[in-house]
Amino acid sequence: MPSVEHRSHKGLNNRAENSHQPARQRERAMKGFRSVGAAQRFLAAFSGISPHFRPRRHLMTATDYRTEMIIRFAIWNQITGSVGLPAAA
Repeated sequence: MPSVEHRSHKGLNNRAENSHQPARQRERAMKGFRSVGAAQRFLAAFSGISPHFRPRRHLMTATDYRTEMIIRFAIWNQITGSVGLPAAA
């Protein structure tokens, strides 16, 4: 289109790229899975477990965070029955 001004600059494409952000996040989450179904099955189970180990750290002091994590890992060990198992090296 000869009548249109063509500009090229490092930041001109940012708006288009940012609109693809959700798609890129989904792609990143899919990494390592063989199919969409496998990713969905894993993420469905993982989404219930993940918040258990990610307390809202910004709302706690370091001492409260450590205490909370000790409690959460004790609960996890009790539920999974992994107490006393040797740690993998």
